[in-house]
Parts: sequence; structure tokens; C-alpha cells
Amino acid sequence: MDASRPAGSALDLAVPVRREENGTGGGDGARVRRPAQVQGLDGLRGLAALYVVLFHCWLYTFPGYPHSSAPPWLGGLMFGRLAVVFFLVLSGFSLAISPARHGWRSAGVGEFLRRRAWRILPPYWAALAMSLLISWFVVPASHFGPPTGATVLVYGLVAQDVVTAPTPNGAFWSIGVEAELYLLFPLLLLVRRRWGAAMMAASVTLPVVVIGLTAPGANPVEGDNWLAPHLAPVFAAGVLGAGVVAAGDRVRRLPWGWFAVLAALPVVALGVVRGSAWTVNHYFWIDLAIAPAMTMLLAAVATGKPGVLVRLLTARPVHGLGGFSYSLYLIHLPIVLAVIRRVAPYVVSPGLPTFWFTLAVGLPGSVIAAWLFSKLFEMPFKRNRSWKSLVAARSGA
Repeated sequence: MDASRPAGSALDLAVPVRREENGTGGGDGARVRRPAQVQGLDGLRGLAALYVVLFHCWLYTFPGYPHSSAPPWLGGLMFGRLAVVFFLVLSGFSLAISPARHGWRSAGVGEFLRRRAWRILPPYWAALAMSLLISWFVVPASHFGPPTGATVLVYGLVAQDVVTAPTPNGAFWSIGVEAELYLLFPLLLLVRRRWGAAMMAASVTLPVVVIGLTAPGANPVEGDNWLAPHLAPVFAAGVLGAGVVAAGDRVRRLPWGWFAVLAALPVVALGVVRGSAWTVNHYFWIDLAIAPAMTMLLAAVATGKPGVLVRLLTARPVHGLGGFSYSLYLIHLPIVLAVIRRVAPYVVSPGLPTFWFTLAVGLPGSVIAAWLFSKLFEMPFKRNRSWKSLVAARSGA
């Protein structure tokens, strides 16, 4: 498994809602106005993407993961894998907001997949080209060796979770997983609409639990791909959580933030008691255990609580970072690797000095480069829904 695998994908998966929806209030049938835009989700994406960058700065500076040579006080940066869980929960939540407001119906499978491809693939392919060039001519991205023709084919088709090939960018693994979960999403909506939330959750979670319990030591060892089935339950948890946006006032007034804290406490306590290396080696179960807490956190933000957190997430710097978090995820790792392996050795000593140097150079460099990259390859496809509108916007400019 590539050392960079614990990181998460910062995809911007929100489905824009074009109008406000009327919802039913709790118990008395009163009609209330629901905001068309759920505030705070972009801010969460931005902070999570920033954590992924910090994780990779830490990971490639200090060898030995998960028994890292880093100072213990930097241990909070080692849980990059939990970022993938959070991003998948957030993905399911964001994608399901509009269907939840429309009786768990979407605009159709074909239209959904077309919109996802339009939104996700152009910047991904641009980042793939950039990553290939850097991996060939500047710094390799994988212990499997430099990219090959198979790399171009497999990663170009976003098939990296199914077929193994030398990676041009260690962060791309989760994009293959998410692409597979997009195919699952319409089926999840169908099950949720016809048979309810419990059946939807059970249909994706019980097979994973059975696989886990029947593995040697009841702890499956993950490979380099075929991770989508294991991670489907956390994606489904986000889909279920999106129901809060269309729920009555009685449900929306529940203390979702405190529920999230209570759900997270046992998982955090177990990790503290057993240690960080044990936690990393048992991510198969940790992923499933922490997903409910993450879902409840999203429910809290979606209902505007706690207010101080929502204000932080909607502040201009954090919200702005979330606006290009997908680009930041896509291109940051080649930049961080180039700083650590091609620049830092000529400037500072290994270890902590290299880490500080990477934070000072690689972190802002990644953010600035991602902002520029998003202007070219992400925002045009985010603002326009077809080639016709894109060409018209270019002509008008």
C-alpha cells in the first residue's frame, strides 16, 4: 500500500440547489423556508484539504509510518486516512441534499453521472498531466517506480481502484474510489426511497462487517485497490445524514453537535488507549466507527449549530479555501514531494528542519498553485454546465 494512501480526497461534491424548498415544520404542519444553500460545507472542505496537505508534509518528512520518527507532539498530523472517511461522508451528504428535498429522487442516473463527470474529470485530467510530468522529470511519486504506459491508461480511465499501476500522484487513489461510489449513489437513493434508511444502511454495512469478521484476526489487510466496497458504508452514512436538511423542526433542533461529540468519544478513547500505530493498523474498523460522528457533525453544521463553528466555516478565508479545495487536493502532493526531496536537502537538515522548511515553502506554494490551477481547470467547469455555455463564457470574456 502506497505510503500516501491515508490521505483523503477533497472533491467538491455539492450538488447546487437552484431554489429554496418549502419544508414541513415539526408536528404542527407549519410551512417553513429552507435555505437553498447549506452554509459551512465549503469551509469544512477547505479545512479538511488543508489537513491533507499538512499530513503529507509530515508523512514524507519523517520515515517509518505508522511508527513515525516524528516528534510525538506532531502525532496529530498522522491520521490522514480519516480525511478520506470525512470526505466520503461529506460527499454522500452533499450529493444527497437535493434528492432529500425531493422525496429522495434525483434528476436521473444519466444526468447525475454527466454532471459528475463534467465537474470532476477536467481538473483531474489536467492534474494527471501535471503529475505525470513531475513524476517523470522531477521526483517519482511511488515506490513502484516511474509512471508507465499502463499508468496513463489506468489513471486516465479513473480505474486505479480496480487495476494496479505505478501511480503518478499518491493522492489519486481515493478519486478512483469516489468514481465507483458515484455509480452506487443512484442505487442508494432507490433503496432509501423504497425501503427506508435502515435498509439502505444495512445493505452496504452488513457485507463489510461480515468480511471484516471473517478475515484473519478479524482485521482485514487492505491492498492498493478494491477499497470502494469497504468505504461504501461511510459514503452511505453521509447520504442518510442529508435527510436533516428536509426534516421537521423537531429533528433539526436536536443537539447534533453534542451527538457528534458523544459518538466520537469512544473511538478517540480507544485510539488513545491502544496507540496511534494500532489505530492506523485497524482503519478498517475505525473508518466504520467514526463515520456516524462525522455525519452528526455535518447535520449540526447544516442546521446552523454550533454558531461559532458555522461563523468560522463561512468566514471568507476558510470559505474561499473550500472553493478550490478539489484543486488543492489534486496538485499539492507533487509540489510537497518536490520541496522535500529536491529542494530541502540543499537548504536544511533532515527531520524537523525539513518539516518546518516544507511548511514555509511547500504549504503556501501548494495553496497558491492550487488557486491558480482552479482558475484555469476547475472554476470554468464549476460555473458552466455544458460546452456550449463554456464556449459562450469564453467568447464573452
